[in-house]
Amino acid sequence: MNSTPLSHDSDPALTNSRPVVRLKPKAEARAIRHGFPWIYADELVTDRRTQNLTPGTLALLEDGDRRPMGVVTVNPNSKIIGRMLDQNPDAVIDQAWLTARITRAHAMRARLYAAPYYRLVHAEADGLPGVIIDRFGDTAVIQPNAAWAEAHLDALTAALIAVTGVKNVLKNGTGRARSMEGLSDETVTLHGTIDAAIPVPMNGATYMADLIGGQKTGLFFDQRPNHAFAATLSNGARVLDLFSHVGGFGLAALAGGAQSVLAVDGSVPALALADQGAAASGFADQFTTRQGDAFAVLEALAGEGAQFDVIICDPPAFAPAKPALEAGLRAYERIARLAAPLVAPGGYLGLCSCSHAADLTAFRNACGRGIGRGGRRGQLIHTGHAGPDHPMLPQLAESGYLKALFYRLDG
Repeated sequence: MNSTPLSHDSDPALTNSRPVVRLKPKAEARAIRHGFPWIYADELVTDRRTQNLTPGTLALLEDGDRRPMGVVTVNPNSKIIGRMLDQNPDAVIDQAWLTARITRAHAMRARLYAAPYYRLVHAEADGLPGVIIDRFGDTAVIQPNAAWAEAHLDALTAALIAVTGVKNVLKNGTGRARSMEGLSDETVTLHGTIDAAIPVPMNGATYMADLIGGQKTGLFFDQRPNHAFAATLSNGARVLDLFSHVGGFGLAALAGGAQSVLAVDGSVPALALADQGAAASGFADQFTTRQGDAFAVLEALAGEGAQFDVIICDPPAFAPAKPALEAGLRAYERIARLAAPLVAPGGYLGLCSCSHAADLTAFRNACGRGIGRGGRRGQLIHTGHAGPDHPMLPQLAESGYLKALFYRLDG
């Protein structure tokens, strides 16, 4: 990795001669001035010069009256053609600028968490559009999901190390967001060495995170407060953890005093890590796994007459974008319908969604329909969201993607 700081001389896009891009006269400049971070392709004048800009180019954004609005990164190949980096038109986007943004993000997490295991940078909400950084002690994983971050990855990595002192940095360049930016899939170690799963202490349990071969960055920190709430329901309970990944809700439930946990997931490697986490936490005798499709497993469990005191369903995004919304809501309804009959009288059902396209109301309505179609009625006792290491940008509803609904079901 080349960790030489970016300078005016080394990157023409960072000089005062950066190109100018302009909003169309009818574009909503006010929203951008008030903090909305994205410019869509149909809002920008896309003449030949703009279309020929290299993805990730830094440019001066002007409104329709040619008044400067700030520094944006431009990707002509993306529906989100512009991302606001700094509302100061004269801002220099170099390593010092990146260091300042990461320092600000780090200061909040250090205040909130006693140990350095958290989401360190949550993209637009932390002023680094398209950038995700998760920290696992001395190791950090960067997801550069926007072209500008990919182009300036050396400086971003150097700034990260300077602020946090981490010894190992991994680039996880996979996922739908990168493909939408026209970026290739690539996972590579940028600094140090990463050769084994990392133990992560959280909510009284130990989780094993595979940073190289696992989903996303290896662990989902966003569910931490919802894991903790589920644990409060689990003392003495028989718990079913569906879509458990590496132990998710199940290990937290055992830390909260659960009698037993059955973890279900489609991934054999994820369940192996869940078993390792249960052993490391001292819960091996109370923790069992079952590999398979969650819908099929629920149907099988019903045929077996199984019942649980607490069931948690934490599926992948069934509605990642608007075209998938209706099908996604049907899937959420179906999982609730299949799970509800397996909850013992007076037991609890937790239903989660990480779908950007399904807002809280639509998700809650789908869950309610599913519970009713499953022959049960319930009280909604708690609504959870992502933890404070996943801050929400108020102007960007998409940054508040996670929903967790907890119901107490009647007899």
